Amino acid sequence: MEMIMGLGIALPVVSTTAIGTVTGVAQGVAEQRRQNEDSSNQSRMLKFHLDVHLDARTSRSKSPAAKLANRIVTLRDDKLWLEPQDHETGQPADEKSHPFTGFYVAYPDSDRPYTRGLVSTISRDPPVLNWVYIDKDTLELKYASRSGSIAHHVGSFDWTAEDAVNEESAVTFEEWEGFVAIFEGEGKGWALYFDIDDDGLKKVKNGRKSCEVSLRRRLLGSQDLNKWGLKEEGNIGFKATKEV
Repeated sequence: MEMIMGLGIALPVVSTTAIGTVTGVAQGVAEQRRQNEDSSNQSRMLKFHLDVHLDARTSRSKSPAAKLANRIVTLRDDKLWLEPQDHETGQPADEKSHPFTGFYVAYPDSDRPYTRGLVSTISRDPPVLNWVYIDKDTLELKYASRSGSIAHHVGSFDWTAEDAVNEESAVTFEEWEGFVAIFEGEGKGWALYFDIDDDGLKKVKNGRKSCEVSLRRRLLGSQDLNKWGLKEEGNIGFKATKEV
């Protein structure tokens, strides 16, 4: 059984694909120091889904990308995708899909300056957490254990508004929104990328359809948290829901 240290309490992990072990006294102390830098901002530990928003011009257009409005971010095949949402339930229309269900937390790496990472559940049973990261070669948004993510862009993730319960706030990476959806073909759908060089992803797009997107946080209540593998109380001791 693995545990992640320096997060207030130990987190038992039941799968080798979960957040990797932080080993050694020195690394544990260093991670605690990093974590303490965020300890006064518990709002970043609120859990949320991610909904897709488009600018007004794109959403009114007749292009295929216009259909991305109000989709939900899901995880499958080690990547993040934009899938249709059931607007009555707020969940993926495909009941087999697993929605992003996560929060912000310090990334455990003593060789990096303090970095705020982003984690999500990747399965309901067992409730495994993985790190979300940007692939350094393909610029795809992916998820993996610590060992699978550490060589890539793991942060710093944040949001656009300081108000913890402002659901108009959007996810940022390195203080800006550069998220782009690329259509990967029939049967696959729209995958999520980040335009880290601010050049329209010209090195990786290869003529595929693309669209800039905004990822809005949708804070979760206890019912949704329990459904997708998190608990209102107990998960790493973090505050789970918005205050009522």
